[in-house]
Amino acid sequence: MEFRSCVGFALLGLSLGFAPITAQAQNVVKLGMVAPFSGPFATYGQQMLGGMKAYMKLNGDTVAGKKIEIIQKDSTGPAPEVAKRLAQELVTSDNVDILVGFGFTPNALAAAPVATEAKKAMVIMNAATSIITTKSPEIVRVSMTLPQVTQPMALWAAKNGIKKVYTVVADYGPGIDAEKEFIAAFKKAGGEIVGSVHVPLQNPDFAPFIQRVKDAKPEAVFLFLPAGQPGIAFMKGYEERGLKEAGIKLLATGDITDDTVLQSMGDPALGLITSFHYSADHKSAENEAFKKAYAEAAGTNLRPNFMAAAGYDGMALIYEALKKTNGSTDGEKLVAAMKGAKWMSPRGAVLIDPETRDIVQTVYIRKVEKVGGQLYNVEFDKFPDQKDPGK
Repeated sequence: MEFRSCVGFALLGLSLGFAPITAQAQNVVKLGMVAPFSGPFATYGQQMLGGMKAYMKLNGDTVAGKKIEIIQKDSTGPAPEVAKRLAQELVTSDNVDILVGFGFTPNALAAAPVATEAKKAMVIMNAATSIITTKSPEIVRVSMTLPQVTQPMALWAAKNGIKKVYTVVADYGPGIDAEKEFIAAFKKAGGEIVGSVHVPLQNPDFAPFIQRVKDAKPEAVFLFLPAGQPGIAFMKGYEERGLKEAGIKLLATGDITDDTVLQSMGDPALGLITSFHYSADHKSAENEAFKKAYAEAAGTNLRPNFMAAAGYDGMALIYEALKKTNGSTDGEKLVAAMKGAKWMSPRGAVLIDPETRDIVQTVYIRKVEKVGGQLYNVEFDKFPDQKDPGK
């Protein structure tokens, strides 16, 4: 009798035009996004979200019969305790199926145990320290690692006659990773490191560090700074203190010439050589479609940057995994479906390494040039099929 009345209630609900709550829940896949949407790093979250929306604009908001819903949480910046709390809220209160985003390594590391305990797939769209994927079997990364994009820079520098380098990196996980990989690869190729310095992650005063570099008289500086204002500040100091005039070349990972801030750097950035996996100037049909969809979906005139590309690719991976699982959001099944996935990204062909759950991709060597009166990272050399050498 009780069973019949429950069935009757469910049928009554359907006849009145709404589905029972359980049915509604089964037809939605919730993505819980933890990223900075305010403060000095707000563009991180905006770019990732814009990339996700661009993918949905081109591919629809449903997959495997499920509607995709994004729930945003603002981590404000590198704030591990905040990121962990937000991830817990998303899992316990918002009942999300997949965790996504994570602009900073400390935030990703703090949230990793939450994903493990809840058995929720966690897609990293920026944080770039090598160890991240080892901290939870639920983590898959679609962005990069710093060693992955740094090693080609060291090899290119040595190949092109640069013998003495001074390293300047931000003092946190990705910076330490980048420095370690650059030094190892550069020395192996016959180069010499004439000095190293670590600068604070937030609001650094570059003047004394830049003076140290100038005094050491290297042939080049290898630089890693997180994307955004730090790069603009360093470039200003590099120009004002005469390093460029002294013939000291500047080599960097592409974070510093992030497409959203490159134009703000002005002519001092011309000729800057960087190694990276995405440029808004990348020549491909996929990238042109992505840029158009990004502008429409994000409602901005800002160029999409590497975080937007990672947001786009994170959605591509999630969609393909859901197709393979027939809509199941079981964490173990989703991660298994993500391993070995291949697709054509706005950055080129990419693959999720089934062993490490990290992305395999081409790393490009680029030079800042003027294209149509605007500054762009123009690709002129490449290192295909780069894995993370940090693992």
